[in-house]
Amino acid sequence: MNVQPFLFGEGWIEVRDGNDTARSLFDRHYSRYFYADGRRPTLFVGPGEKIVLLTPDAGALCVWRKFISKDGQKGVNCAVYRREAGDLASVLLASARQVAWLRWPGERLFTYVDPRGVRATMRAGRPTWGHCFYQDGWVFEGLTKKRLHILARYPDEVPA
Repeated sequence: MNVQPFLFGEGWIEVRDGNDTARSLFDRHYSRYFYADGRRPTLFVGPGEKIVLLTPDAGALCVWRKFISKDGQKGVNCAVYRREAGDLASVLLASARQVAWLRWPGERLFTYVDPRGVRATMRAGRPTWGHCFYQDGWVFEGLTKKRLHILARYPDEVPA
């Protein structure tokens, strides 16, 4: 793991897209795409408004991205969420969600979960994918054309 000594404190720390520690966590995320020709672009998040968050121990990464979705999704996308160490995944996700709502108040949050890329968790006798999202109050809103699960989270109180 590529731990950076300046990461101290509690909660999430915002870093720049392209941060080496964030990239090392992202490289182990199931959705990471590796180019056949070996390219490693400096930035890894993609276009649009974004927040790249790391925990102080570099045990978790969360990336929020607001962009124009090709499948018509509205809101802010949780593009990457990976927890390797630290607090319970749903607790970390809840605090990352609060950071996103500080930047984009009242926005719908959404994410895609690939059931072929993550292990299912049995919940009420049925398999679920993205269990920590459900634990944080996210709801299933359908499937994409590629059969990815769309999960969404709405603000508890929508500002007037």
